[in-house]
Amino acid sequence: MSDPITPAAAPEISVVVTLYDEAASLPELHRRAVATLEALGRPFELVYVDDGSSDGTFAMIEELHAADARVRAVRFKRNFGQHPAMHAGLSRARGQILVTMDGDLQNLPEDIPKLVAAVDAGFDVASGRRARRHDSWGRTLPSRLINGMLRRFTKVDISDFGCAFNAYRRGVVTPMLGSIGRQKFTKALILSGGATVTEVDVGHAARHGASRYSPLRLTRLALHVLAGFWPQPIQWAGVVLGFVCAFASTVLGVYGVVYWIATSNFPGPLFLGAAVIFVLGVQGFVLALVGEYLGRIQREVEGRPLYAVEREL
Repeated sequence: MSDPITPAAAPEISVVVTLYDEAASLPELHRRAVATLEALGRPFELVYVDDGSSDGTFAMIEELHAADARVRAVRFKRNFGQHPAMHAGLSRARGQILVTMDGDLQNLPEDIPKLVAAVDAGFDVASGRRARRHDSWGRTLPSRLINGMLRRFTKVDISDFGCAFNAYRRGVVTPMLGSIGRQKFTKALILSGGATVTEVDVGHAARHGASRYSPLRLTRLALHVLAGFWPQPIQWAGVVLGFVCAFASTVLGVYGVVYWIATSNFPGPLFLGAAVIFVLGVQGFVLALVGEYLGRIQREVEGRPLYAVEREL
């Protein structure tokens, strides 16, 4: 076995990679990332965050660390989620340019230099934009909806808030570390603070294995966006939903009257059933939004940590 590689200087670039059961993709990811970063000719480190994997991912990271001191790692006691894992990596990264990416090889390590170059050019954030996504419509359609909401709420005109493959100047990340992880969409959070941004087209490969973002999880993300980035959402929701309900009630009332006059048969059961279903749908949405707020308050009051670390390398 060759001697371990030791870092020659403090890293200029830190690449934070979040991992959950990625033993199948990690060796190739590491090989390609190291080759790309070494070609840049600048000191770097790789910070792997194992979000409670059960497939031997951390054992592989230990081998990589033993062979190369530029590899650092954190292992959680259990699965806490992508956003707390992102916080764990960013808070430990030492570089002046922080690159974030997923560990499933949908993000191409060969695109790292493009993101780094954009930050070198003077931008605070190089936002990855997946020009050709290899995801099903079940993923891309909710993603477009969430992107649209975030553009409106943050007033930042970028097209792909959901892409985890980005580069940040350290100075814009540090002030936000208290909120990163508790607030999803790290990039939107940092940009809402006024950081300058440019979009960089990056490749997007098919995922190894099934996506972990189910329709239910995507719906919860949408609620998180509303509660986290929409100013005065309860007031706006009341106004908008009140208008919609009033309009729908008027249309149904007019239809009922016209139908009654034309046929002399008032469609009571149909009208009542449609009204009840509509009202229940509105109540469900409002309750879900209120539940998101209550969950946030509970987490803040309890003061629970974002994650529990089992081991660090």
